[in-house]
Amino acid sequence: MRLLALILLAPALSLAQSIEPRAYSNIPTGMNFLLVGYGYAEGEVGFDVTVPLEDGKTRVHAMPVGYVRSLDLFGNAGNIALLLPFADMTATATLNGTTEARREVSGLADPAVRLAVNFLGAPALDAKEFAGYKQDLIVGTSLTVTAPFGQYDPSRLVNLSSNRWSMKPELGLSQALGPWTLEFATGITWFTRNDEFYNGNTRSQEPIYSMQLHVTRQLARGTWAAFSAAHYQGGQSSINGVERNDRLDGTRLAATVAVPVGRRDSLKVSASSGVRARTGSEYDGVGVAWQHTWQ
Repeated sequence: MRLLALILLAPALSLAQSIEPRAYSNIPTGMNFLLVGYGYAEGEVGFDVTVPLEDGKTRVHAMPVGYVRSLDLFGNAGNIALLLPFADMTATATLNGTTEARREVSGLADPAVRLAVNFLGAPALDAKEFAGYKQDLIVGTSLTVTAPFGQYDPSRLVNLSSNRWSMKPELGLSQALGPWTLEFATGITWFTRNDEFYNGNTRSQEPIYSMQLHVTRQLARGTWAAFSAAHYQGGQSSINGVERNDRLDGTRLAATVAVPVGRRDSLKVSASSGVRARTGSEYDGVGVAWQHTWQ
């Protein structure tokens, strides 16, 4: 089950690059999940050749707070998730080849909401009915919308908010094979324009195409571990209609372990790294999340 990616931190760390296993697993209806986490990411940020900045580096500390409610959507299992990501970001770069530019900012990054439904292989079941459920193939879909409500300063190149809306429809498949589960998801992220980009310019961006693959192993007493890979490409941007040389093309790997702590709580630890970034940003991240469940 997915509460959105733990490291949904800032525009530099794109939602299209997020990795989350068990996004389309089935859960009983009427369940509530509260999540509080901490994430850290650092890496290099690419700039267009027309911008007098180079050697960009970013460090982000994030404290996401999220809530999920499982739903009965026309007889199918679904859920709605809300995420408020608070972040502290430090970005540095070299200006005109000589001067160091530095930006430190803390506050709310862009919040997100996700609505998901499994329309095949995951009927809506209450807790008693769910006790007899056994997964085979699940096919589901979701829509994630990110709102431009985070902290933003149009006089700065680097911000916690992207000052635009984004929408990511996704299709996912989850196949159980004994204690193993194979998952695949593919999505497209669309963006609205930012009409208040740096120094009064208008920035637009083409869609980002992404896909991810997860191999999950169910272990003893509710513990599970997953190995994941994700690929993303596209997203070339334009400033005032002039295309920039910033098309994304990269691959990331991640590992996740979740351990139950008592009857209603669990702890999840994850780590991810960019293994190939032909163009765009390249960063490494770690995260830990505590989740509390009630009905």
